[in-house]
Amino acid sequence: MKTQKTILIIEDEKSLRGALVDILHRKGFFSLEARNGREGVDLALGNHPDLILLDLIMPEMDGNTALKKIREDAWGKEVPTIILTNLSATNELSANDAVTHYLIKSDWKLHDIVRKIEEILA
Repeated sequence: MKTQKTILIIEDEKSLRGALVDILHRKGFFSLEARNGREGVDLALGNHPDLILLDLIMPEMDGNTALKKIREDAWGKEVPTIILTNLSATNELSANDAVTHYLIKSDWKLHDIVRKIEEILA
C-alpha cells in the first residue's frame, strides 16, 4: 500500500503557495502550508514532512534561519529541502547542505517543480 507523501510549503506569497498546494494535491501529495519561517519551523518539527519547499525572503523569520533551525533537529538533518527563491544560490547553503536543492522561481514552471519533487522522493 502506497502512503501519501507530505510536502511542507514555506512561502509568504499566497498565490504561489495556493498554486503549489493545488498542483501537489492533484498529483496525490498532502500539503502543509506556512506563511513564514517561524510557522514553517513549527510545522516541520511537529509533522516531519517528507520534503520541504522553502522560500528564503519571508517575514518574521527568513528561510536561511528556518532551515538552520530545522537542521538542528535529528530528523531535520536529513529531510530533503528545495529552496524555491528568486535569489541566486549562496555558498553557505550549496556547500554545506547535501540534501538541499536550489531552484530559482523564474526558471521553473509548477509542473517542473512537481517533477523535481517526484524525482527526489522516488
